[in-house]
Amino acid sequence: MSAPGGGFRVGVLGATGAVGSTVLEVLAERSFPVADLVPLASARSAGRRLGFAGTEVEVRELSEESIAGLDLVISSAGGAVSSEWAPRIAAAGAVVVDNTSFWRMHEHVPLVVSEVNPEAAAGHRGVVANPNCSAMQLVVALKPILDEAGIERLVVSTYQSVSGTGRRAIAELREQSAAVLDGDRAEARVYPHQIAFNVLPQVETFKGGDDYTTEERKLMAETRKILGAGDELGISATCARVPVFNSHSESVNVQTHEDLDPQRCRELLAEAPGVVVLDEPAGGIYPLATAAAGRDEVLVGRIRRDPSHERCLNLWIVGDNLRKGAATNAVQVAELLAERDLLRVPEPALAAA
Repeated sequence: MSAPGGGFRVGVLGATGAVGSTVLEVLAERSFPVADLVPLASARSAGRRLGFAGTEVEVRELSEESIAGLDLVISSAGGAVSSEWAPRIAAAGAVVVDNTSFWRMHEHVPLVVSEVNPEAAAGHRGVVANPNCSAMQLVVALKPILDEAGIERLVVSTYQSVSGTGRRAIAELREQSAAVLDGDRAEARVYPHQIAFNVLPQVETFKGGDDYTTEERKLMAETRKILGAGDELGISATCARVPVFNSHSESVNVQTHEDLDPQRCRELLAEAPGVVVLDEPAGGIYPLATAAAGRDEVLVGRIRRDPSHERCLNLWIVGDNLRKGAATNAVQVAELLAERDLLRVPEPALAAA
């Protein structure tokens, strides 16, 4: 491992994608101690030059040679790539902070949100998983409530931006919007239906006759794992895709064990790390997707009691899905690994687990 004073050799896998490019920005913004930055991608992207911290770096093809000597790899290259390469990268000596869904629910892989369960990172075997973006912002807002009053049940409805799907989806929303405004037919290629001026009650796919999408299942399972809860925490989720370029919004109904007054909830959240309370609805002050874009904090507002249940609160939670929902938390996890001397692959490594 590189000496902290000299910085670390850092790989960014999937560096040319929407999340990977944001990782490069966040690494520079937060002045992570990078001695050498190695962007990694597929063969078709090799040779491209990307901006990083005022310089340009060349993209290298992912290979045994290109991962040699790295201390840390932040990976956003998709589950298939991660399933094959994360163990190989760990075996080569680098710790992987993985943004894909593949490793999140593996028993020996910690699923970490920096403000919620940083202590879980100590148990890694070479790979630390970054949660789903919708679960990420949810648990940041829920942790103070959990600690104060306990949580029995959650009903979550998400309104997810197209950037969560990637660059092709962003382009499709632009193209469809222009087509509809011009009176032309909007072609759907990325999503099963037109997304412009529409709401799709489907994020990701339905599998094996399940009435819930893979995104909804991830949100429910990952929330329990991060919060250290089992099936005793009831969660029901509906995830929708909306014609917004960036930032996910969530309507969350929280049933607590103990009574929690809305004003006390505001106070708790205002003091919580990574949370900003915007809650003066009569004055038009509440979290907006446009307000969250480009920020690393989770915005929370519309905090009010559920009139149908004395121990329920309703919240509106918004976060930038590319930053806190993916890139920023990955860098924050890398920071805590460095600070706690955990940027090393222990024995047994994941590859041998």
